[in-house]
Amino acid sequence: MSVASEPPVERAVDAGVRRLLELQEPGGWWVGELESNVTITAEHLFFLEFMRLRDEESTFGVMTELLAQQRPDGLWSIYHGGEPDLNATAEAYAALRLAGLSDRAPQLAEARRFVGERGGIAAARVFTRIWFSLFGLWSWDDVPMLPVELALLRSWAPVSPYTFACWARQTVLPLAVVMHYRPVRPLPEQRAWSELPRGRNGRPRRNVWDDVDRLLSLYARSPVKPGRAHALALAERWIVDRQELDGSWGGIQPPWVWSLIALACRGHGPDSPYVRRGLDGWNGFLLDDGDRLRPEACQSPVWDSGLALLGLAATGAGRGDPGVDRGIEWILREEVRSRGDWALRLPGVEPGGWSFEYENDLYPDVDDAAVVALALRELGAGRGAVERACRWIAGMQCANGGWGAFDVDNDAFWLYDIPFCDFGAVIDPPSVDVTAHALELLAREPGYEAAVRRGLEYLLAEQEQDGSWWGRWGVNYVYGTGAALPALEAAGFPSGHPAVRRAVAWLEAVQNEDGGFGEDCRSYDHGDAGRVWKGRGESTPSQTAWALMGLVAAGEAGGAAAGRSARWLCERQRPDGDWDERHFTGTGFPRDFLIRYHLYRIVWPLIALGRYRTALRQPEGATR
Repeated sequence: MSVASEPPVERAVDAGVRRLLELQEPGGWWVGELESNVTITAEHLFFLEFMRLRDEESTFGVMTELLAQQRPDGLWSIYHGGEPDLNATAEAYAALRLAGLSDRAPQLAEARRFVGERGGIAAARVFTRIWFSLFGLWSWDDVPMLPVELALLRSWAPVSPYTFACWARQTVLPLAVVMHYRPVRPLPEQRAWSELPRGRNGRPRRNVWDDVDRLLSLYARSPVKPGRAHALALAERWIVDRQELDGSWGGIQPPWVWSLIALACRGHGPDSPYVRRGLDGWNGFLLDDGDRLRPEACQSPVWDSGLALLGLAATGAGRGDPGVDRGIEWILREEVRSRGDWALRLPGVEPGGWSFEYENDLYPDVDDAAVVALALRELGAGRGAVERACRWIAGMQCANGGWGAFDVDNDAFWLYDIPFCDFGAVIDPPSVDVTAHALELLAREPGYEAAVRRGLEYLLAEQEQDGSWWGRWGVNYVYGTGAALPALEAAGFPSGHPAVRRAVAWLEAVQNEDGGFGEDCRSYDHGDAGRVWKGRGESTPSQTAWALMGLVAAGEAGGAAAGRSARWLCERQRPDGDWDERHFTGTGFPRDFLIRYHLYRIVWPLIALGRYRTALRQPEGATR
């Protein structure tokens, strides 16, 4: 097959490149909205109310957004087309009551019934109950304990803040401060949600951690708490020291808002430089959409820009193009050269790499570092930064040969037995997709043979019996498989290798009739419920692109499955070169926090189509 016989690919690539360059910010970066779910919007109103900052304009904007996101049955889900979710429904209901809707409003009746059927507030996650406790609508006594003495424990201790994943540790310490003070801001009756079913308090004993929680509750009520004052002071210092220049904490919503609430509990008023900077920065995360207002849980400029540059490189764009050059200049300025929490366990490793957000120097991550370095290498730019990233990534390899996102060997699975830890991922163990991106980079760099060998052993051991790989940071097996196959190609695996053939067979088996690929977020469910959706779902641009990338890397560019995938992408492209994608294909916490990256719909198809076109142009038997 020749490229000449596939003119739609040429047109699609050219139109997509033009569109991507149109979306570039004047400063050189790319950033699309990071859309999550209504809990983030509802919690924004809770946060404003607690900080005594709520105004009518914000209240109306949040109310309008929540009602716009309501399902036809009156409930709320956590991703497009998803099933009703208890936490999202309870928090949206509460925020609408806070906004002024009457408990008799018809928009709330079905939500109130649903919450009651699902066990009431008592069955909601810890985060939801803590937010309600701030307003006296749930008892602090019925929230699992989180002692602030955690701040006293060192990183080498069996349990410490560093036992948690970086996003969790930045949240649990501020929450521990808040839970010491147990603040309550009573609401007027007409804005309280007292009628929301409470359900039965308490739960049966599951394990020893339930007994520990009961002991900690007794300690919390004790008038004598040796070391508590010192722990509070240390926690406050820890929080202040980790505020970023833009006012954020890690560039993500949970530690940001809870750090500000914790500081308020510690006596920091509106004139505090930490509070002021935090509030000013948070305002930059708010999106006005007509009369609707919603915050982003995070912003992804480095990730988006790395993928955009990788897409431009795959399609043949290069240095000398003004957009490419501006993107390179910006991304090189974002290199992280300072030490963060990761260095506590790796004191001899040189800093390098990139983080996800505008400002997050304490928490660079392996995935961003690998993708950005891949793009720079393809573009022949930033060799020094690429080499530093490679050394840092190699230093971040875990004991089992894989890579996590932010830390080394952050795999204390026992944390999930603790009553407090019911809100999603709290650890950062190695994952296939992060490992695959690291290998795709390191396998073509001299001097990393030992790290690559161990990484490949991990990757092959993680392959499922049906040939697929699970995806941690994207939905789901299509993402994991689409990442693993390019890594194997970079490491020199021939297309006939058994692992490659099994993966290709799986992709061909799950390809949709229309030629595209899709996978429902429910594939993250355990057991049979998840298996039903494994590799199954409505075709989307990003998921079709991941599958096409995998097929191309497996030497299948000339095959029927790859051709049908490429055709699907070409036929679904909009006249302006963009694609439409409403589904959530990104993952924050598997099953608990899904993401719709608004640029995924164009960057991944460009990478895939660019690689597909290059592969078709190569002589028979040639390799990249």
